Amino acid sequence: MTKSKRTGRATPRTGLGLWLRRLLAAILLGGQILLHLRPNQIHRRNTIEQMAVVGPDSLTITLITASFVGMVFTIQVAREFINFGAETAVGGALAISLTRELVPVLTAVVLAGRVGSAFAAEIGTMQVTEQIDALYMLKTDPIDYLVLPRVLACCLMLPILTLLSLITGIAGGLLIATNLYDLSQAVFVDSARNFLGLSD
Repeated sequence: MTKSKRTGRATPRTGLGLWLRRLLAAILLGGQILLHLRPNQIHRRNTIEQMAVVGPDSLTITLITASFVGMVFTIQVAREFINFGAETAVGGALAISLTRELVPVLTAVVLAGRVGSAFAAEIGTMQVTEQIDALYMLKTDPIDYLVLPRVLACCLMLPILTLLSLITGIAGGLLIATNLYDLSQAVFVDSARNFLGLSD
């Protein structure tokens, strides 16, 4: 007999009902985090440890992803630009595409896959082994000790990882443009510099 039959209540497992439940849970968790976001409640040591997990431990896979994205984008775009006589715009097109779209999205996806799954597994294990109940017994709020440091670590390290990924992606595109299509390195860099602005 399922739980819904025993309790006499319908428990949404798929479709819109499940989606709404998860959305509501995410909103409630976000509200709790905002309520607990006070300097005297931030566990600095725990936050620094989580920053190491989000930042340096994720740096390799993030940079590898960004470099290949820059290379593939250049391979797809450079030939067409050269055919139209617009080889001076290859660097700018790459820089704009990486800055505005590709690098932020892919960096966030990599972090969500790697770091998010690690956080979920760690907290899930703590729940199963009753470590979270032990925090309640010690009068320690799990939101303060477990959730807030991880959220702050992601918010602090994601922009840094994105910037490093952008530099790596442009470097990967530059490598392909200069070696595969014989484009001038100076022209490529100047194009990227001219196309990008502070608003990007």
